[in-house]
Amino acid sequence: MKSLGKLRKIFAVGVTVLMAVSLFAGCGDEKKSADSGKSSNVAEDIAAIKKRGVLRVGVKNSTKGFGYQDPATGKFTGLEVDLGEALAKKLGVDVEYTPVTAATRTALLDSGDIDMVAATFTITPERKKSWDFTTPYYTDHVGVLVEKASNINSLADLKGKVVGVSSGSTSAKALVEAMIKAKVIDGEGFDPKNFDAATWTKGVSFKQYADYPAISTALTSGEVSAFCVDKSILAIYHTDDRTFIKEEFAPQDYGLATKKGSGMSKYCEEAVQGWLKDGTIKKLMAKYKLDK
Repeated sequence: MKSLGKLRKIFAVGVTVLMAVSLFAGCGDEKKSADSGKSSNVAEDIAAIKKRGVLRVGVKNSTKGFGYQDPATGKFTGLEVDLGEALAKKLGVDVEYTPVTAATRTALLDSGDIDMVAATFTITPERKKSWDFTTPYYTDHVGVLVEKASNINSLADLKGKVVGVSSGSTSAKALVEAMIKAKVIDGEGFDPKNFDAATWTKGVSFKQYADYPAISTALTSGEVSAFCVDKSILAIYHTDDRTFIKEEFAPQDYGLATKKGSGMSKYCEEAVQGWLKDGTIKKLMAKYKLDK
């Protein structure tokens, strides 16, 4: 009887070990399957672009240094335009540029009209929930441009003023946060997750425009008292009659954006990492005078 009991114990231990081995083997198979799925996704998405023969890139068309389209020739130039061209070359396909704004870029990406966005697209935690972003290739700060005759020199001087911003941008929220931090206005009623530039009126208010040239025109006409956006963009509209307020705030990291889970996401990330490492980004910044 003792021998029989001993055999039963040995059998039970053996079954347990076999189950554990099977379980771990199953987990390993699941991991291999998931990794294989990701690789397959990348391969399929890249293959589709190669078959089409064209990489479709959303870029700015009025932001000199990053994305600008010459109205006479239709040619695009800028750091982000060059990045799109470099990616297309890497893929062995042609490149097609689609002009986008802060208000249209994600809709065009989501609809599949473009494969990626390279358009001064600031990386934020909220945006990362909806789209994939690469490692930042450029870091800017938000600034405020005003007419010299306005005597607006600081955040405090913006109190009670109307500020022009681009629709869909993060500039208005960044300005309000900076004014709260500087104690120019209090933070009552401010919710960063649900901030709406169209309805905010406490201490400062905003008027939204479709593009930067429209804001610049509004600043000249007096429709708005200030123009707020990333400082490298404002530099284009900085004339002898205009000046920056003394503060700059809210670092803005630009990344290439792709659809969430797209095979292009990994491809773009590897490309950006390579460009940062081999000095390509640094050279482009110097080429377009974005390193000053």
